[in-house]
Amino acid sequence: MQAPLQDLFAFLAVVRAGGFREGARAGGTSASSLSEAVRRLEARLGVRLLHRTTRSVTPTEAGTRLVERLVPALGEVETALDVVNGFRDRPAGTLRLNVPLSAARLVLAPLVTPFLQAYPDIKLEIVVEDGFVDLLAAGCDAGIRYDERLEQDMIAIPIGPRWQRFATAASPAYLAARGRPTHPRDLLGHLCLRGQFASGAMPAWEYERKGEVLRVEPAGPLLVSLGSGVELAVQAARDGLGIIHLFEGWLQPDLDSGALEPVLKSWWRPFTGPFLYYSGRRHLPSPLRAFIDFVRAQEDAGKPSRKPSSR
Repeated sequence: MQAPLQDLFAFLAVVRAGGFREGARAGGTSASSLSEAVRRLEARLGVRLLHRTTRSVTPTEAGTRLVERLVPALGEVETALDVVNGFRDRPAGTLRLNVPLSAARLVLAPLVTPFLQAYPDIKLEIVVEDGFVDLLAAGCDAGIRYDERLEQDMIAIPIGPRWQRFATAASPAYLAARGRPTHPRDLLGHLCLRGQFASGAMPAWEYERKGEVLRVEPAGPLLVSLGSGVELAVQAARDGLGIIHLFEGWLQPDLDSGALEPVLKSWWRPFTGPFLYYSGRRHLPSPLRAFIDFVRAQEDAGKPSRKPSSR
């Protein structure tokens, strides 16, 4: 019993997006056409594939099993079709990237527009997700993560700044009222704005000076989800609620404007920048190959990035 490929792709699009309207928005089609495709597929297979409520759409057990087998199979179909793109004058197709919010804001933001202008036949889909994911199972071509989060069988190339730092900062009003920390341990006596991963883990604040590395876990009045809640914490810091610890590039506009002032700058710890990573076990789709070439060209054109000084 064979099902049309377009119905299988439609079913997968709905599952990935978590709904018909969301899947239609991501795929540039209509929710009604996706719904009709899934109904045809269920009728052909004789089994319900999706649980539908007014609030959510989730796969049934049968639907989950089908997704597990479809993702690699349809990935091979897309790869096979992409071979034809080698005969085109310009790369075409869809490039799906899975990136954390910090990379979307600090790394991809300056690259997206020039890349799409250089390759007008490519459509870019960006999934913002801070946890580590199985790229192929998630239907993504590549991701951006830091070296400690990369799998060994992945190919990785540098993207964005080669060195970054977490900056600690507070508003002038907060520092005037509560005093300025002079050592990382002083943070234990201050109001600090913390972040938490979806797993529940709260990363410690790390500092380094003259070979001494310190990790502190301060407390404070606000705890936000790392990702969607970060900007709320930044605004709270601007408002004088407490001290924040975040990517230097994220806080730089507020540091430049004076809305926030650096705290413990001589202790800010540098770390290597992110990598674009992808599986080395499959043919590279032409949109991904074009993006890799674009990233490498940007790296070659940029000046060498020096390790930031803590002075």
